[in-house]
Amino acid sequence: MGFDVTEYTTVLITLIVIMDPPGQIPIFLSLVGHQTPAQRHRAAWQAPAVSLLVISTFALGGKFILAYLHIGVPALQGAGGLLLLLVALQLLNGGGASRPVASDGVNVALVPLGTPLLAGPGAIAAVIVAVSQAPREGSVYLAIAAAIVTVHVVIAVVLRFSTVLIRVLGVGGVTLLAKIAGLLLAAIAVQLIANSVMGFIDAR
Repeated sequence: MGFDVTEYTTVLITLIVIMDPPGQIPIFLSLVGHQTPAQRHRAAWQAPAVSLLVISTFALGGKFILAYLHIGVPALQGAGGLLLLLVALQLLNGGGASRPVASDGVNVALVPLGTPLLAGPGAIAAVIVAVSQAPREGSVYLAIAAAIVTVHVVIAVVLRFSTVLIRVLGVGGVTLLAKIAGLLLAAIAVQLIANSVMGFIDAR
């Protein structure tokens, strides 16, 4: 059956840029920094697990959702591009919204870490578009699935060693990575919007 390396690389880079693992470090530490090491380690794998479940659900059912709502791929590309552009602007402007605060007794690995911080609208839209555009070949679907799993493994590792990473990178390093991610994400968003316009033109 083979393995589509190009599709794997494209989806992997897109999701890494959207989900921004280094940028999640300050938020993760602010939410679980007061907890015990065991609780932090548990949250570090629970949050990606929740995100993986949510994104996989949309990856499997995305086409059926589009068909049921009578939404075409160009419309989804346009909406996804606008969503990604908003996320990119937040990254470039330093975050935008205030960081979430956890209440006592609430499992922050589920909400807000797992969703919507990780499995947010941008990542969900990107996965649905990737699956909807994929040819009916097992190698392509396998590549998309592998990319989804890989990005969540990366996130789990980053969160697990977030205390070490924040000391190595420093606040300035994390901010720089967030700015670079925002620039790349803006380029991806513009390309999605351009593809959406071309799709509407071709459909006429």
